[in-house]
Amino acid sequence: MLFRSVFGALCIVGLFALILLQVPIAFALITVGVIGFGVQAGWASAFQFLASEPAALLSNVDLSSLPLFLMMGTFVSIAGFSQDMYVAAAAFSGHRRGGLAYATIGACAAFGSICGSTTATAATFGKIALPEMLRRGYSPAFASGTIAAAGTLKSLIPPSLIMILYCVVAKTFIFDMFAAAVFPALLTIALNMLAIAVTVRLNPSAAPVSERLPWRDRLNAVANAAPALLLMLIVFGGLYSGVFTVNEAASVAAVLALVFALARRRLTWTGLLQGLYQAACASVMLYMILVGSSVFTYCLTLARVPEALVAAIGSLHVAPFTVIVLLMVGYLILGTVFEELSAILITLPVVLPIVVNLGYDPIWWGILNVVQVELAMIHPPMGIIVFLLHGLAPEIPMRTIYRGVVPFIVADILVLVLLMLFPGIALWLPQALAR
Repeated sequence: MLFRSVFGALCIVGLFALILLQVPIAFALITVGVIGFGVQAGWASAFQFLASEPAALLSNVDLSSLPLFLMMGTFVSIAGFSQDMYVAAAAFSGHRRGGLAYATIGACAAFGSICGSTTATAATFGKIALPEMLRRGYSPAFASGTIAAAGTLKSLIPPSLIMILYCVVAKTFIFDMFAAAVFPALLTIALNMLAIAVTVRLNPSAAPVSERLPWRDRLNAVANAAPALLLMLIVFGGLYSGVFTVNEAASVAAVLALVFALARRRLTWTGLLQGLYQAACASVMLYMILVGSSVFTYCLTLARVPEALVAAIGSLHVAPFTVIVLLMVGYLILGTVFEELSAILITLPVVLPIVVNLGYDPIWWGILNVVQVELAMIHPPMGIIVFLLHGLAPEIPMRTIYRGVVPFIVADILVLVLLMLFPGIALWLPQALAR
């Protein structure tokens, strides 16, 4: 038992070493997993598992929603829904102090519900909202910080690829995860709005007031955004009313997004092929990570690493909540070194048995993990959304963007604390729908 646990620990160290050497996460997981599997159970068994696991994952019905939601995001972007949503939101709030920031949060949240990718959401609004906010005199720090925070909201708004990946690895129901995310998402949006209100109150010059638009222009903006709102209503209404399963909702959403893109005459053969290529590349990358995660998980299971950790934590005689807090702090630290989604998928096979053994719900833990991903995308030094915005607007220094996201980092940490103290925020709705 001791030898196996030490060997499992060496596998984890070897995995992080490969990642630090810039080996792609999927190949690092597969390499360490196969070697660890082979040493413990024989090379024939290891290669047989490596051959059968991709086939098992590709035949997983739950995973079919992954490429479909990515396709939906592609067609939605081609149809121009993001700009329509932003213009409609800005038409009603642009005349208030910080109004474009409120509009960015609202539009990103709405667009996130019909787009499959967090980075795509952030990049889209970085191109649409940032130039408009700077043109109207918003400070670069406040404008870029708002867009960075708004882009990460997609992680917590169904359909979220991060949630789907978590559910596949943790073997939980995707619909329950989507339902559990509703109130935490609303809470996050509210606290981000509060962060904007506090910021413009303390520093009014960061967000000058714009002119009020006449009602005719406002109604025209809403009319232009109507197809996007209709798509949102169909997807969410069908999913939460029980008319659609998650896979059916993904299929309907992808087809409707394609129809809207065709109806608006914005879909060209070049755009279609490029969009399908990007969706296919993203799908392959995610499938490869899942294959690697599965092989690595089996390697650690053979080494009995989860059992050893559960036993070790049980011998500490500390309150379960203390363990959860320490795990959250550990993830925050890990997120300063590694990309957070990869860190969660790597550690989930080890951490989830501990959390479940302490009596906590895996769905609740999944929501905490998603908020952690959201936070890691903007906190230094590995904030991927910050890097993305700096790439779109290189004239804005990285330190300026990081300064702008500070109020939103505080808001995300507050969301984490509230979810840890009151698990019912995440668990009430899935439990109510199950009755």
